[in-house]
Amino acid sequence: MDRQLLPSEQKRFPGGGHGRPGPGRGRGRGWGRGPVPLGSVRVPGRRALATVLARPGGAGLPRASSRSPGSFQPAAESRGTTVLHESISTRPQPLPARQFDTSTTEPVSFFLSGLEELLAWQPDGNDDFNVAAVPLAQRQPPLRSRRPRTLVCHDMRGGYLEDRFIQGSATRNPYVFYHWRHIDIFVYFSHHTVTIPPVCWTNAAHRNGVPVLGTFITEWTGGEKVCEAFLAAGAEAYRAVSDQLARIAQHYRFDGWLINIENTLSAVAVENLPPFLRHLTAQVHSAVPGGLVIWYDSVLENGTLRWQNELNEQNRVFFDACDGLFVNYNWKEEHLERTRRLAGHRHADVYIGVDVFARGDVVGGGFDSDKSLSLIRKHSLSAAIFAPGWVYEHLGEENFLQNENKFWGLLADYLPTHSICTLPLATSFSLGMGTSRFLTGKEEEAGPWYNLSAQEIQPLYTESEGQLITSCCLQDAWCGGSSLRVQGTIPPGEERVAIRLFSFQMQAPPKLFLNLLYKMEGPHHDEFTVALELSTWHSDTCHDGDVTPLPEPHGRHHPRLLPAPPPGLSKLLAACSHGSHGWTSRCYELELQGCMLRDLSLLVSRHQSSPQETRFTCLLGEVRVLDAASVAASPPQVQSLTASQLWWQEGPDAQQLSLSLTLRWAFPPGRANHFRVLSLGTRCRRGQPQQPQLLGLAHACLFRVVGLAVPRPAAGQSCQLELLVEPVMPNELPVDPDRWGRLVLVYSEPAGGSS
Repeated sequence: MDRQLLPSEQKRFPGGGHGRPGPGRGRGRGWGRGPVPLGSVRVPGRRALATVLARPGGAGLPRASSRSPGSFQPAAESRGTTVLHESISTRPQPLPARQFDTSTTEPVSFFLSGLEELLAWQPDGNDDFNVAAVPLAQRQPPLRSRRPRTLVCHDMRGGYLEDRFIQGSATRNPYVFYHWRHIDIFVYFSHHTVTIPPVCWTNAAHRNGVPVLGTFITEWTGGEKVCEAFLAAGAEAYRAVSDQLARIAQHYRFDGWLINIENTLSAVAVENLPPFLRHLTAQVHSAVPGGLVIWYDSVLENGTLRWQNELNEQNRVFFDACDGLFVNYNWKEEHLERTRRLAGHRHADVYIGVDVFARGDVVGGGFDSDKSLSLIRKHSLSAAIFAPGWVYEHLGEENFLQNENKFWGLLADYLPTHSICTLPLATSFSLGMGTSRFLTGKEEEAGPWYNLSAQEIQPLYTESEGQLITSCCLQDAWCGGSSLRVQGTIPPGEERVAIRLFSFQMQAPPKLFLNLLYKMEGPHHDEFTVALELSTWHSDTCHDGDVTPLPEPHGRHHPRLLPAPPPGLSKLLAACSHGSHGWTSRCYELELQGCMLRDLSLLVSRHQSSPQETRFTCLLGEVRVLDAASVAASPPQVQSLTASQLWWQEGPDAQQLSLSLTLRWAFPPGRANHFRVLSLGTRCRRGQPQQPQLLGLAHACLFRVVGLAVPRPAAGQSCQLELLVEPVMPNELPVDPDRWGRLVLVYSEPAGGSS
């Protein structure tokens, strides 16, 4: 069935348009943003400045490494501290426009336009900011199970908007996705030839156990020429394309590709299409553990462009050559019936498209998308939910979080949840955005921010007939940008209610430590008790600490409260007996033998039974479930902290300079959740007070400091800037400052004013 689109529809989804509006510019990007953009600024009457490195045994500029152009070796190093001596230069030093914003030098995500850029792509050190730092978390059931799956295809206003700023932006009311527990695959879509997912999406999805696919697309007349160039040209040409696509996914650490050929193919080109898909699939499987290649329902086996809205004999050859088929949106139930019969045992590999914008002849979209999901699940097929950003684009930004929960809540009956199968579990529920940034319950920095790499592990968002609602609270948080608001009612005659936060499917370690940070809201907050409950799957071998069998089919365990920290755990439990800024901290331990963890729930109890229903509101600031054996492990040291790509610029007045630089360091892969990059300030004379400043969060072992305002040294004087890198561990245990990275930059005007 052919599909005719209005111009306004053509930018929305596979099967439309090829233009993209220019990405919007934010008001500010992250922390430490300088007074003016970096560039080749010259101030009339001011002497020319040069860059020189002072080194033991001599002076001069060292040869830059191929990995980090302009990087310098430390002049001295003591107890993990790097000391650099730098002379100031405002000489222009442009960075590659593909990987860095040309105005500010902030690192940015990017796409590739056309076949030439794809074939010419080679990795280099400037790509490092775009490499995902978060490995794909394990969860149950695995993607390869036969349970029907849910794919989300994200397409918003052409893509690469504020999400392209790798270190975040000062965006107010941004679009975020956080219902990861309900989905299996995330696709980042745009109409560029090679859509490399912005690294923030890959980090957020991987942290929650969801693989991420990029998009390879050809369309319209230009697409025909591209396909002739790499498909009709023969095996060597199409193998070169598939090899490059596999290398790109491997290098940037995302998980595969959606292939979208939406143009007519010549007889030779379509003949080579199945072997291209087979080779690409094999290469992706080899390069990326668990990698995927999915084909979009478009071209037929004879080369005609005609959307089928089903799996049939005219497009089956492409389905057979890869991992799955993304079916077009204009289907009816008879299409599903035929698809189910033809797919056979691969029924879960067919993803039936659901266009949330409800364009064309569709079963349901918008808040009626559950009608489509109901039919899809009836026939045991997977679903591809396209453009769920409809909630944000169509209904507006102001009530987005409320509308987003409503949208996914309506689909919840058709979206099986996924379970955590590794520890530690530690989350502050942050969505990767906020109106402020909080630390230990106190506002650390005011102002909007957006960085999906900072999104924490997300819970199950539930709504039970209005009696129980979990949602995001941006007004107050323990850490990050938000907390989890739990609102509910304890029914008449009942003493308590349980709210499921996470599901597990894993062997319980012999001893668990649990930590809960919460705050009750409302005038009667002191009438409630809040605690954690951990349930286990039924097993004859499952026993709690007193080695007695558990009588319930699914054992419910109420961990023992620890009012005082046991020896050796003072860091973890230092705040267990008291709160901070209105937050209450509670720590628990639980000993289990031969048990499989099932659910972690929040218990809210009232002190006295009542014939009346009692409403409550509770904010959750942090939840941690830790294997006791891992708590005692000593965290590693941040090592080899260096600075490169230094750019000096004139400040807003004669007494200030603006400094940008790239920090790199070494830390064991996977050991840190993220890093806090701090400035202890700049001193130009002894005894000058230091003012700590959060510059930003790093989610890999590098960070670009952008436009940091520092004082200009007087003639014959040097100033000292001290930067710190604090690792934040997955279990959220504090790390001693002597294990942080420390860099001291001693800078001065060069003698003689040479350029």
